[in-house]
Amino acid sequence: MLEVTGLCKRYLPGADEPAPTGVPGHTATTPRWLARDLCLRVDAGQTVALLGASGSGKSTLLAMLAGLESPDAGQVRLDGQDITRWPPERRRFALMFQDFALFPHLSVQDNVAFALIEQRMPKATARQQAVAMLARFGLADRALSRVTQLSGGEQQRVALARALMSGPRLLLLDEPFSALDTDLRLHLRGEFARHIAEAGMGCVLVTHDEAEARAMGQRGYRLVNGQLQLLWG
Repeated sequence: MLEVTGLCKRYLPGADEPAPTGVPGHTATTPRWLARDLCLRVDAGQTVALLGASGSGKSTLLAMLAGLESPDAGQVRLDGQDITRWPPERRRFALMFQDFALFPHLSVQDNVAFALIEQRMPKATARQQAVAMLARFGLADRALSRVTQLSGGEQQRVALARALMSGPRLLLLDEPFSALDTDLRLHLRGEFARHIAEAGMGCVLVTHDEAEARAMGQRGYRLVNGQLQLLWG
């Protein structure tokens, strides 16, 4: 279980930066709260969806959960243990972006096996496990292809397979379907929800699409002025 308590993060923009869209009362140089005494709980096997205007701090919150940014105050706890100051590699969370972040010079199987190889698993064993994971996504026959040869939907499936491959404690999804067309988004969100449930891990989904959030999230919040407003669940 992930538990966030009293998380605070204030942002001081530069004078040449544009004002955030959809955040009332803020100009380009107005200091604003990205997180203000923010509390959140994510249970194992549960997906929590976060909605909010552009610039409201959704991606920053994910970065703080992942250990890529430090909060000004507050705690992040995993299964009762304070991990607030832990580096990303010690947390063992998987963060998945809208641009897939795949390695174009590697094959599909080596993209999926990458984390295992980095953990010094023998390459042959890692590749074997990667192909088994790809089979769950219907992509075993594309294992030796370059990722640049795949469609957008296939690349996103590979990205999720890679995220699940390392057995992460928590899955963090940042607008995972925004670069895809509407029909493919509708299909993939159901497929992703099924795979995440099968893996039994907690998941935090950031999206601007409320229909997508409701389809995947058992609980949903809107981030406004650094605080979470419960929408459902």
